[in-house]
Amino acid sequence: MHQDIIPLYAADIQDQLKKQFAYLSGGRGGDGCPVITFPDYPAFSEIPEKEFQNVLTYLTSIPSLRDAGIGFILVIDRRQDKWTSVKASILRIAASFPGNLQLVLVLRPTGFFHRALSDLAFRFNKDELKMKVPIIMLGSVSELQGYIDKTQLTEDLGGTLDYCHNRWLSRRTAIEGFAQKVKQTAQILQSFGTELAETELPNDVQSTSSLLATHTEKKDKMKEDIRVAVEQGDDILGSITKPVTENPEYKLNQDQLDNQTTVERLLAQLHETETAFDEFWIKHQQKLEQCLRLRNFEQNFREVKAALDIVSERLSAFTDVGNSRSHVEHILKDLANFEEKSHETVTKARMLASERDDFIQSNHYAVDSIIPKCSELHHLCDALTTETERRRNLLNKSLELHDLLEKSMKWCDEGIYLLASQPVDKCQSQDGAEAALQEIEKFLDTGAGNKIKELNKIYREYAHILSEDLKEHVQKVFQKQESMEEMFQKRQVSLKKLAAKQTRPVQPVAPRPEAFVKSPCTSPSLQRENVSSSEGSALRRVNYRKGKSEMTELHQSRGGSTMDDEENLAVLRQHVMNELIETERAYVEELLCVLEGYAAEMDNPLMAHLISPELQNKKDILFGNMEEIYHFHNRIFLRELETYVEYPELVGRCFLDQMEDFQIYEKYCQNKPRSESLWRQFSDSVFFQECQRKLDHKLSLDSYLLKPVQRITKYQLLLKEMLKYSKNCEGAEDLQEALTSILGILKAVNDSMHQIAITGYDGNLNELGKLLMQGSFNVWTDHKKGHTKVKDLARFKPMQRHLFLHEKAVLFCKKREENGEGYEKAPSYSYKHSLNMAAVGITENVKGDAKKFEIWYNAREEVYIIQAPTPEVKATWVNEIRKVLTSQLQACREASQHRTLEQTQSLPLPLPTSSCASPSRNHIRNTKKTEEKKADLTSLEGCGTTVAPKYPEKGKGWAKPSHSLDASEENDGWSSAEEPLNSSDAEEEGGGGAGEMKLTPGKYTVVTDYDKGVSEEFTVKSGDLVQLIREGEDGLWFVKNLSSGREGCIPASNLLMLIGNSKSAQSLSSSESGTASSNLSTSSSCSDSCNVSSTSFSDIKG
Repeated sequence: MHQDIIPLYAADIQDQLKKQFAYLSGGRGGDGCPVITFPDYPAFSEIPEKEFQNVLTYLTSIPSLRDAGIGFILVIDRRQDKWTSVKASILRIAASFPGNLQLVLVLRPTGFFHRALSDLAFRFNKDELKMKVPIIMLGSVSELQGYIDKTQLTEDLGGTLDYCHNRWLSRRTAIEGFAQKVKQTAQILQSFGTELAETELPNDVQSTSSLLATHTEKKDKMKEDIRVAVEQGDDILGSITKPVTENPEYKLNQDQLDNQTTVERLLAQLHETETAFDEFWIKHQQKLEQCLRLRNFEQNFREVKAALDIVSERLSAFTDVGNSRSHVEHILKDLANFEEKSHETVTKARMLASERDDFIQSNHYAVDSIIPKCSELHHLCDALTTETERRRNLLNKSLELHDLLEKSMKWCDEGIYLLASQPVDKCQSQDGAEAALQEIEKFLDTGAGNKIKELNKIYREYAHILSEDLKEHVQKVFQKQESMEEMFQKRQVSLKKLAAKQTRPVQPVAPRPEAFVKSPCTSPSLQRENVSSSEGSALRRVNYRKGKSEMTELHQSRGGSTMDDEENLAVLRQHVMNELIETERAYVEELLCVLEGYAAEMDNPLMAHLISPELQNKKDILFGNMEEIYHFHNRIFLRELETYVEYPELVGRCFLDQMEDFQIYEKYCQNKPRSESLWRQFSDSVFFQECQRKLDHKLSLDSYLLKPVQRITKYQLLLKEMLKYSKNCEGAEDLQEALTSILGILKAVNDSMHQIAITGYDGNLNELGKLLMQGSFNVWTDHKKGHTKVKDLARFKPMQRHLFLHEKAVLFCKKREENGEGYEKAPSYSYKHSLNMAAVGITENVKGDAKKFEIWYNAREEVYIIQAPTPEVKATWVNEIRKVLTSQLQACREASQHRTLEQTQSLPLPLPTSSCASPSRNHIRNTKKTEEKKADLTSLEGCGTTVAPKYPEKGKGWAKPSHSLDASEENDGWSSAEEPLNSSDAEEEGGGGAGEMKLTPGKYTVVTDYDKGVSEEFTVKSGDLVQLIREGEDGLWFVKNLSSGREGCIPASNLLMLIGNSKSAQSLSSSESGTASSNLSTSSSCSDSCNVSSTSFSDIKG
C-alpha cells in the first residue's frame, strides 16, 4: 500500500517535519535496521492524519531500499504519558506505518499507577495490539539499550548519537534541492541538445550569425547553471564531511554516509551530463561556424560575381578603337584607369577562389558546392584578364595605325608647306631651281618611314580594328598623300624645265656691224662678204624667233610656279576651312546629344525615380546656358560658316559679325565651377549611368560638359592657321581682327573667372564697369595720414595683392590658398579696398626698378607702389590705366564744353575790362573755339606714352615715344612736354605758348617739391594743397600753403587743379624743368563736370 504513496520532499512537508513527533536519527539496529523514533509528544493524538501519514511516508523513504527492506525499528517513548495514550499511539502507528517493521520498542509510562495499569492492560489487550512484529514494553532506557546499541541512540534515549533535528532537516532539504537541480539540469541539457539537433541551418549570413550567437548565449547560460549546481553539491558534500575533516576520529553514521554517497553520485551524474553536452556542443558549434563561413562565402561569391559581371560589362563597352591618336590615348588611359579600378575586384575574386583549399582541409560539410564556385571565379578572372589584354593590344594596334596616319598627314602637311614656302623668284635661276629640286628630293626621301606605301597591306594588317569610319579616314589620308605626291611631281617637272633651260648657252642674235667694218681682211672677194652678210641676217631672224620662244616658255614656267604656290595655299586654306566646319558640326551634334540625352531626361517623369532628391531642380546649375550656346551655333553660326565654304580666306568676317554672341561663353565658364562641383557629388548616380547607357557614350557626362570650354579655345587656333595661309588675301585684315577679338573674349572669360572669386565686397561689381585687367603684384603703401612707424614699415615690407582694374575703380584683393579639385582649384580673392578711378593718378617709372609704377589717390594722400612680375606686364597695365584716365578726361572735357556752350548761349557776353586772364574770358574763348576743337576733343590720337596694342584698330592707337632709360628715370611721370594732349589743352585756354598754364582761381595740388620761393621759409612738398591768391610774373603764381599757412610764389607748372571756380577745370600735370614728376590725373571737378555721382564710390575705399 505504501508503494502507492507519492514520494515527498522535505521542502514540501517542512513544517510537519519541524513538529518532530517522529524522526529518523540515523541509528541502526543490530542487523542494520533503520531506527525511527517517536519521542514524547503530548499532542500526538491531535496530529492530523494527513500530516501523520506524510511524515511517516517521508521518513520511510529516506533509507536505502536494502536497509528499508530489512525493516524498521520503532522506538516509541511514552514515559511521560498515560496508558490510554500509549495504546492510542501504538494503534495509530500500527495502522499508518507505510514500511516494513522489524521491532517495536515502547518505553511505558514511569508512574507507578500507569505502569501497573500498562502491564495489566497490555496482558488483557495483547490480542488487540497484536501487530505483524512483536511489541516489547520497556520499563527504562537501560532496557532499551539491550535491544539497540547505545551509540545508535540519541541523547534523550540515553545514547551518544549526535543528532540535531534542525540540522538534519536543513541538510535533507539541501540534498533534495541539489538532486532536483541535477535532474532539471540534465533535462534542460537534453532538451537544448534536442533543439540544437533539430535546428535547420539558415540560408543567409545574418540569420546564421544570429543563430550562432543565440545558441552560444544559451550554452553559456547552461554552463553557468552547471557551475552553480556543482558548487552547490560541493558545499553540501563539504557540510556532510565537515565533522570528519575537523576530527579524523569522528565516524559518520549510516544516514550521513548515505547522504554523502547520494551527493557524490549526483555530482558524478552532473559531470557526466556536462561532459556529454560539451562534446555535443563542440560538434554543433563547428557545424554552425562552417555554415556561417559557407553563407559568408556564398554572399561574397554573389557580390564578387556581380562586380565581375559589371566589370565585364564595362570592359565590353571598350569596343571603340579611336578615331585619332589622342582619342586612342584617351581610351588607353580610360582602359588603364578601368583596369586599376577593377584590380581590387579581380584580386578579391581570386582571394575568394583561393579559399577552396581551406574548405577542403577543414572537412567542410558543403565542400562539394564550394569547389565549382571557386572554379567559376578563377575562370571569370582569367577571362577578364585575357579580354583586357586583348583590348589593350587592339588599342595599341590602333595607336600604331594612327601614328602611321599622323606621320603621313604630317609628312603631307610638311610637303605642302615646303611647296608653298619655296620662293618663286629664286627658282628661276639655275642654282635656285637645282636647290629647290634637291630640297624636294631630300624631302621625298623622308617619306620611306612616314608615308603609306600600300593601301591593301594596311587593310590586311589592321583588318581586325578597321571600322567603316576608320577605313574611310585611311582612304582620305592616302588620297591626300597621293595628291601631295602629284603636286611634287608637277613641281619637279617645272623645276627640271627651268634647270634644263638655264644650262643651254645663249646664242648671239647677230654679229655686230663693227666686226665687218673693222675686219683686217681686205679680200677683193666682195661677193663672199655679201653672201655672209645675208646668211647672218637669216641667222639673226632664226635666233630671234628661237629666243622669243624660249622667253615665252620661261614666262609660262614662272607663271606656272606662281600658280602652284597659290594652289598650295588654297589647298591649305580649304583644309583648315573643312576642319572648322566639320568640327563645328560635330560640336553642335554633341551639344544636342547632351541636351536631349541628359538635360531633357531630368524632366522626364519616367526617369524621375532614378534622380536623387538633392539633384532635382539642379539642371540649370549642371548644364548652365548650354542650350543658349547650342541654339546660337545651330541656328546662326554654323549656317553662316557654311556660306563661306568656298571662300575660306573671308571667314574672318563671319566671326566678326557674330562676335557679340560669343559673349555667352563667359556665362557658361563662370558657372563651370558650380557645375563641376555638383557633378562630383552625383557622378555615381544611377540616372547618369542610365542616360550614358542609352546614348551608348564611352565617356561620362563631365567630358561633354567640358566641350564648350574646349570649343571656344579651339577657334583661335583655327584662325591662326587660316591667317598663316591667307596673309596676302583679301580677308587677311578681318582674320587678324577676328583672332584678336577671340583672344579678347578668352581673356575676358579668364578675367571673369577670377572676378567671381572675389569675396567680401559689399557693392555690386557690375557697377564698376567692364573688367579690363587682373593680376598679382607686390604692393607698398605710403599714406600721409598714417603713423610714421606704419609708413616706414610699409615702405620696406611689400604686400601680396591681386589687382582688378575696372573702368571706374581698381580693387585690391588678397589671394587665398587654392582648395578642391578641377575648377574648384581656382583661388579666391579677399577684398581689401578699392580706389575710384575718378581720383586716381599714375607715375609710370619708379627709380631703381623698371617693374615698378605708382598709383596715387586724392592728390597723393595715398600712394601705392606697384611691382609687376615683368616690365612687359607693367607696360600693359600702365597703358590700360592711361586709357581709362584719358577716356574719363575726354568725357569731362566734352561735358564741360557742352555746358560752357549752353551758358554762353543763355548769358550776354561781358566786355573785357582787364588784361588779366579771367575765368569769364576763358569761357568766352572756349565758346568761340568749341566747334573748331570738337574734333580734337573727341580724338585722343597721339596722347600719352602708352604702348600700342599688338593689333590696333584702323586709325586708332597710342603713339609710342622714344624715351631713353635715363630720361625715364628723371622724368618718370606722364610729361606733357611730349604730350600733344596738353598742348591742345593749353590752346583751348587762351592760345598762349605751348605748355603755358592760365590762372583759374581755386585750390591746387602740388605735384613737385619746391623750395625756391621769395621766402626761404616757404617750401611746398608734393601732395600739399595750396590756395591761389594772384598770378605773378615769369610763370610764377602767388599761393598760400594750406598745410603750413605760409605764402609764397611757385611755378604754375608745379600745380595741379583740384577745386576751381569753373566746373570744367581739369588738368594734366606738367613739368617744364625736366626734373619733376609729371602725373596724369582727373580731378574731382572732372567728376562733377561729367555729372558722375561720387556717392556711388563712397564706400569703395576700404
